[in-house]
Amino acid sequence: MRMVNKNKLSISNKRSIEMKKQNFTKRFFIVLLLPAVLAFFAACQDEMTVEPQDSGEPTTDQGALEKLVDQDSSLTSFEENYNEDGPMDYMGKITEAIYPFRVGHKMRLINKNLSVEYNYTIAVGTLTSTFEGILFISGSYDSLSVEPDTLVEKPFTSVITRKIIFKKIANTDHPFRNWILIAISLPEGGTQSSNIDITNLTIFLPNGDSLVIKSPNEYYFKRWQGWWRQIPILRRGESVKLRVELFSAYEDEDFVTLTYGADRFGHHRAKRRFELISSIPTGDGYVKVYEQTYASHQFPGYYHAVINATPKQFIYDDATPVETESWGVPYFVLF
Repeated sequence: MRMVNKNKLSISNKRSIEMKKQNFTKRFFIVLLLPAVLAFFAACQDEMTVEPQDSGEPTTDQGALEKLVDQDSSLTSFEENYNEDGPMDYMGKITEAIYPFRVGHKMRLINKNLSVEYNYTIAVGTLTSTFEGILFISGSYDSLSVEPDTLVEKPFTSVITRKIIFKKIANTDHPFRNWILIAISLPEGGTQSSNIDITNLTIFLPNGDSLVIKSPNEYYFKRWQGWWRQIPILRRGESVKLRVELFSAYEDEDFVTLTYGADRFGHHRAKRRFELISSIPTGDGYVKVYEQTYASHQFPGYYHAVINATPKQFIYDDATPVETESWGVPYFVLF
């Protein structure tokens, strides 16, 4: 008969009990852990289905092109020079029904639309900006007055258009990183009147070059590499001569002005009135030539020189609706 050592049996039983305890603990831990694991995966799945937070970056090509336009100072500098922010120096007193001392207009952008035509890697946009304007005439009804005592306000609406060319340089999931702005045209527009029409602008640059512009929306300056002309670059204090040819339905000298130099805060704005050089009658009006010279100031950056042409009677009375034509030219002042 075989005898079993009690000590060995006791040790074996202890080991068996310990293993059972360990197995029970593992199973108990797994039971406790399983809900937590399931909850974790459920939370991860919820995170995957939640809409991503807005990073401020456009999610469409249209949005990307609009943001490029809004951020380009060679474009945005037009608005601050188109808006004269009220009456400004008139450069002389006039003897008519109203005797103006200062004339200026305040423009408020009320709508901006960018329509785009896509052609493979090139997109051509037409930027249409609608402005609500007020023409301010600070003057007097008294021909003997030496100071203005009357402020006439004439509301009007102006529409300005310009073309913009974009190029697609990548094909990522981030549209804003896929496009660059490579060329801009000159802006033009106004109240869409046939009685006043700028037909030609000649720009005489300090380096001896000259630019002849007949159709602003078809005249491009490059913002990237390309065959387009470079935006005029001026050193501080350099002078530029402008010659404006226009058609006017009226014999009297028109009110043709140049506003320039305003930065994005509206600072450093200046205004000059063009001088009439010649006027030749045609069958239904007059072909006139005006000239003026302006100098760049000492503040570097992109600016616009904006030409505004308005027939005389719209400045000299308090009732006639506003008719105006406007062209703009971007330029850059060196550091």
